[in-house]
Amino acid sequence: MKMPQISRRALLLSSIATGAVATLGLPRAAFADTPPGVLVVGQVAEPKSLDPHASTAANDFRIHANLYDGLLRFKDGTLEVEPALAEGYDVSDDGMTYTFHLREGVTFHDGSALDAEAVKFNFDRMLKDDHPYHDTGPFPLSFFFSSITDVAVVDPKTVAFTLSEPYAPFLTNLATPTGYIVSPAAVAQFGKDYGRNPSGTGPFHFKEWRANELVALEKNADYWDGAPGSDAIVFRPLTDANTRVAEMLAGGLDIMVEVPPVALGQFQNESYKVVEAAGPHLWFLILNCKSGPFADKRVRQAANYAINKPALVDNVLEGTAEVAAGPTPPAFAWAYNDQLSPYPYDPEKAKALLAEAGQPNPKVTFFVTEGGSGMLDPVAMGTAIQADLAAVGFEVTIQTYEWNTFLGEVNPGLEGKADMAEMAWMTNDPDTLPYLALRTEAWPDKGGFNSGYYSNTEVDALLDKARASTSQAERADLYKKMQAIVWDDAPWVFVANWKQNAIATAAVENLALQPSFLLTLRGVSKA
Repeated sequence: MKMPQISRRALLLSSIATGAVATLGLPRAAFADTPPGVLVVGQVAEPKSLDPHASTAANDFRIHANLYDGLLRFKDGTLEVEPALAEGYDVSDDGMTYTFHLREGVTFHDGSALDAEAVKFNFDRMLKDDHPYHDTGPFPLSFFFSSITDVAVVDPKTVAFTLSEPYAPFLTNLATPTGYIVSPAAVAQFGKDYGRNPSGTGPFHFKEWRANELVALEKNADYWDGAPGSDAIVFRPLTDANTRVAEMLAGGLDIMVEVPPVALGQFQNESYKVVEAAGPHLWFLILNCKSGPFADKRVRQAANYAINKPALVDNVLEGTAEVAAGPTPPAFAWAYNDQLSPYPYDPEKAKALLAEAGQPNPKVTFFVTEGGSGMLDPVAMGTAIQADLAAVGFEVTIQTYEWNTFLGEVNPGLEGKADMAEMAWMTNDPDTLPYLALRTEAWPDKGGFNSGYYSNTEVDALLDKARASTSQAERADLYKKMQAIVWDDAPWVFVANWKQNAIATAAVENLALQPSFLLTLRGVSKA
């Protein structure tokens, strides 16, 4: 007998809360026929944290986007910002003071009030070493807000940010998960465990996290921007791509993100919807510029010539990406240097450069991940890259890691561990990736993500000047000059720019992918 939807929903959420054998009203071993009113989403990995200030991965951000709001958000289908928790804002003539006016009547999921003190708490927690809850970090992307010198409570509904200098990406960064506003009361209650006990103001509130099994969110019926279209969302971590595909085909998922290119054909029928969207994505190889073979620019360039990137895009990725020409994705059209061409596939040129460098057979250790946010088909890509490099003389040893373990190895830097590592970034401003991963001051021991220790003083100066400019035309010129230098220095192997995708069953309505790579599910429902 079919259970009525309301009573079944109560059972589903009860089973989540009690940890009963039934998960969402279904046996743990069989998720087929997902429950009505509940969206089951297949993710690429287990989240590291549900604290948006402590996370760096799009995998985590897809969950955060449904738990939290920022002062601003990205307008649907764009990378333009619009008001969210702030009804509006004012910018001083000198571009150094931003004053935000908060919405009335918004509360966190724990019942505490959203006010200016709460906003100040969030940014002080990330930025001030002496804040009483700074030790609930670390906050690896607090770089986004390093220009803030003061956050002042003007009145309960008005908060003012003072910057050290004009900072062009400031508003964009406020719309990212690092700018989301968490409940100070929840941080005070849970301390270092806040990331497993989150409280925001978003369209869904946290219900349960079962390690390596699911994260469950429940509808926030009182959401300030209108009640969500679904009663609950369950995010299931399915690291293995084949398992994710099998679960989707078996009916255990309503939505599957980051579909392996080779599997797309299985969903080209009336039972499914394929959703795609372009966005600012870069898949690349970090090269250890500090020590080992890649300390020599000629060896780094040789790697760029040796790898058959068109074959990777066409064969491994089934045409779902384009060959990358440098460190800035073409989705940032205004800042993209279209005068640069991708390194051509030229094995003979690669061999000549290795000979010139006196390293005809360099030995390199290559870190590869099993999966992860934006990583496409990393094992297959790593294997193909290993073969291409071997064909010109490299001796490549692959070490493979689960995604979160991989990040734990790569983010602190490659020195003493590896010569090369896969990586992908999805960003919302052309400043973000180069500023966090190419500047000298972004070496890991200084808090950044420059895991290959690249350093070029001219690149540093261009990036510093670009982020302080209030002229988009000037910023564009500076970014284009930066790209040309980085292309020649080759601190990375520039591989691919991906077009993100997802699969939904025919019953899912209103699913759209955002250029921000955030998975916003408030308006999504199931027929």
